[in-house]
Amino acid sequence: MTKDRRMPRLMKTLTLGAMLVALAACGGSGDPNLMNLRNTESGPDEFSVLPTQPIEMPQDLASLPTPTPGGVNRTDPDPEGDAVRALGGDPVRAARASGDVISYASRFGVAQDIRGTLASEDLDYRRRNDGRLLERVFNVNVYYRAYRPMALDRYAELERMRRAGVRTPAAPPQELYE
Repeated sequence: MTKDRRMPRLMKTLTLGAMLVALAACGGSGDPNLMNLRNTESGPDEFSVLPTQPIEMPQDLASLPTPTPGGVNRTDPDPEGDAVRALGGDPVRAARASGDVISYASRFGVAQDIRGTLASEDLDYRRRNDGRLLERVFNVNVYYRAYRPMALDRYAELERMRRAGVRTPAAPPQELYE
């Protein structure tokens, strides 16, 4: 075979190899990751550690309640209850009120498979908005651009509410955001 015939064959082989590599780069695990964050540290997560209450010695050991396996311990952390107490509320009433909110929100019925439905719809949306080829190759964050159409414009919504006659006493004055 002459050298003139081998060169086009070599170019075809190299072109085919490059196309296969590019095609392999397009394929993924099927679960698009729009927010590419990497943890470079191997230490513990400082936000998952909750301090416990100090252990107290009761005055009378005979008056202690019987232990309840799997139950709540008085020294166990309760961040939600602590936050309610810090704001001057009652955790029992807050839990009852949150149950009232849930029952009011579900007064017209609840879809039993809502989590699965939302997960599959979000997966389809992320696949459609997975970014361009070079963004996927170089792990560029495309999360904010992908979800920008779903973002709420707070100032436009504030104006819409004001035009509808809704009082907005906690909102900033209009001249601050114009």
